[in-house]
Amino acid sequence: MTNARHIERLFKRWFDIVVAAALLVVLSPLLLLIALAIRLTSGAPVLYEWRVVGQGGRPFIGYKFRTMVVDADRRKHELLNRNEMSGGPVFKLKDDPRVTPIGKILRKYSLDELPQLWSVLKGDMSLVGPRPPLVSEYAQFEEWQKRKLAVKPGMTCLWQVRGKPNDWNEWLRLDFEYIDHWSFWLDLKILFQTAWLVITGKNY
Repeated sequence: MTNARHIERLFKRWFDIVVAAALLVVLSPLLLLIALAIRLTSGAPVLYEWRVVGQGGRPFIGYKFRTMVVDADRRKHELLNRNEMSGGPVFKLKDDPRVTPIGKILRKYSLDELPQLWSVLKGDMSLVGPRPPLVSEYAQFEEWQKRKLAVKPGMTCLWQVRGKPNDWNEWLRLDFEYIDHWSFWLDLKILFQTAWLVITGKNY
């Protein structure tokens, strides 16, 4: 890695820290309101423990606001035949019956993702990077697919802003495109595009 590239990577990390910390402070009233809404309409817990794999195959626990019923993981096997993601180990179902009414609203505007800012602050994630796979998904990766974790995973990436394709190989292609062509300016472009999708509610 050249010195210029190394400096750019360091700047990316400092940018992550500053933005994540600022958003956690500014959005703290909203975070509390969301937590209260979930608690009143769906009970506890408010947060969902997101057991995923980060850069280099290192597992970590992230957090999301819980958008599904409490026993959602146990009921997942009942829905596997309705998986809309073709190929690969990822499960995706847009009209998932396990999602709560408040969860649908949170998902539409990506508000359930906000607790991941803590993972960004800690250094487990970045604002921009390939989506981290679940531990159970990573266990099914072929060796060449593990290049997806050559960089730190992120809250958003090219897959997010290009229509969330329902094909696993296309998802991987977009992640590899990001890894191979990464620049700080590409991160900024993705962040602005993500913000627009979230504000307009076109993210879900």
